[in-house]
Amino acid sequence: MSQDQVKKPRASLGSSEGEDIFGTFDAGVAKRFLGMMVPYRRAFLVAVVAVLVSAASVVAIPALIGRAVNAAVARDGHLLDQTLIAFAALVAVYSTAFFIEQWLSARLAQRVIFDIRRKMFDHFQDVSLSFMDKTHVGRIMSRLQGDVNALQEFLESSTGAVGDVAMLIGIAAVLISMDWKLGLLTLTVLPILIAVRAVWLPFSKSSFREARDASSTANSALAENINGVRTVQETRREAVNFDLYKDKAYDNFEAQARASWMTQIMVPTVDVLTGLAMAIVIVVGGNAVLGGRLEVGVMVAFIFYVQRFFDPVRMLSMQYTIMQRAMAAAHRIFEVLDVKVAIQDAPDAQPLSDAPATVEFKNVTFGYDPARPVLHDISLTVNPREVVALVGPTGSGKTSIIALTHRFYEVDKGQVLVGGQDVRDVTLDSLGKTIGMVLQEPFLFTGTIEENIRYNTERASFEDVVAAAKAVAAHDFIMKLPDGYQTKLGQRGRNISMGQRQLISFARALVADPQILILDEATANIDSFTEQAIQKALKVLFEGRTCIVIAHRLATIRDADRIIVLQQGRILEQGSHDELMATGGLYSHLYTSAHASFDDQVVATTGDAEFATRT
Repeated sequence: MSQDQVKKPRASLGSSEGEDIFGTFDAGVAKRFLGMMVPYRRAFLVAVVAVLVSAASVVAIPALIGRAVNAAVARDGHLLDQTLIAFAALVAVYSTAFFIEQWLSARLAQRVIFDIRRKMFDHFQDVSLSFMDKTHVGRIMSRLQGDVNALQEFLESSTGAVGDVAMLIGIAAVLISMDWKLGLLTLTVLPILIAVRAVWLPFSKSSFREARDASSTANSALAENINGVRTVQETRREAVNFDLYKDKAYDNFEAQARASWMTQIMVPTVDVLTGLAMAIVIVVGGNAVLGGRLEVGVMVAFIFYVQRFFDPVRMLSMQYTIMQRAMAAAHRIFEVLDVKVAIQDAPDAQPLSDAPATVEFKNVTFGYDPARPVLHDISLTVNPREVVALVGPTGSGKTSIIALTHRFYEVDKGQVLVGGQDVRDVTLDSLGKTIGMVLQEPFLFTGTIEENIRYNTERASFEDVVAAAKAVAAHDFIMKLPDGYQTKLGQRGRNISMGQRQLISFARALVADPQILILDEATANIDSFTEQAIQKALKVLFEGRTCIVIAHRLATIRDADRIIVLQQGRILEQGSHDELMATGGLYSHLYTSAHASFDDQVVATTGDAEFATRT
């Protein structure tokens, strides 16, 4: 593998604004979407047959009613009985076929949607951190929920659309076959409806788009205020934020009202055209009956057909809008699924060997934007069982180094080696099991404390979990909770304190028993009392492991075997605490100052400003 392998971002969803909720027909998207239905083609074909049978039954019913009227007028009891029996049988056939079509359509939709959700979830597990950095969580949830729901709505109504088309064709054919002159005259209202819809459609698209954008804006404002509720209450911004949200909510109300009006305006339009067609039947058909040119039963059947004819027209109008939304949703979903996973195992990747756990950077240059490097020709080695601390101002490249160690990104130039092997030549699974990481803000999942501690490894027993918790001074506070290790944690573990969450993350790292341990500001959010216990626990955690520690508070890393001082993506100085203090350099100056922290006195000037919070 080339040492100068170019890093590329894994994905980009484009602009987050002005998202079109309607899509023009795309044969490629449609073909791909239909391909997802192939495993369920038998169920789909049965549903189509069922909907055609139900449509044929609906078309036949007015004809039977007309036949019954003629039998009654002719006082033909036998024919009337036969017609009633046929009518009852037809209703039974329709009901059965309709039930089968509805049941299979719903089941088919749920199966396809299940497959899509599973694929999307699986794909999101593999996309890079660069993708997650650049993509708002709200947009990801929009794909997983809003767009998937749009596809589900289309799937559940798609077979019904087949039935509506069949019903239209069937009714038109029957009308013409019964009396072609009256039939054609009645159908003259159809071009009027098509013309009205052609005028209506652009306005409806615009109103629906405005409604979607207004809803998104209002929801985003609501979500942001909820997530930042602590800051809102601290700054007493409740009244101001309420006024801001009220304006957005009112804009949303007006946009939704306009969209609703545009939707409802077609209903009376169709009703007027239905009345016009019925008036034609009554006037022209009535005169034909009076003149003896048309049977009463035929005229009655015509009236029923005219009533039924515009039902599928109305449904197809709705289905057209649903189809457009589904097309746009499918395009956006496939856009996500087509995001290439750049960080993946090479075809010949091998598991990490049992060689001593070293970490080595050889002339590494890296930038989140290749034109703006944040690391410049970095070379360093972390020896087996050595504790190395990385210090430096925000934006100096500390977190970038550990991200490259874990191969969250690809280097632009140079090599990163773990255990003497290029990280691009080993499997990601073996790399993940070799390296453990504890971050500044630990992420705990909804579940029990035991499940969160065992998150990195399923092989750990309950005894292993307890031993790890005791080693990092977490056992005592866990046992004071109502259900001990079976205590359920809420979202992100917010029903316990930040310090307690960090202790659990320490236990999680310990029970996984990684050969290499990385701590990224892991003690930054822990109070002084807890930190004293943690410092003792760290000695147990570090024992026998290769460790890389990032810290801003210099006092927390003075016992490290080696301290590497970074500035603007370059190594400024390195050595033990005593060696660096003796040189009188930047580390010595800051350590002896009243502000024993890089961020208190040094401001980074690298081009990595957008990622400064991660370093």
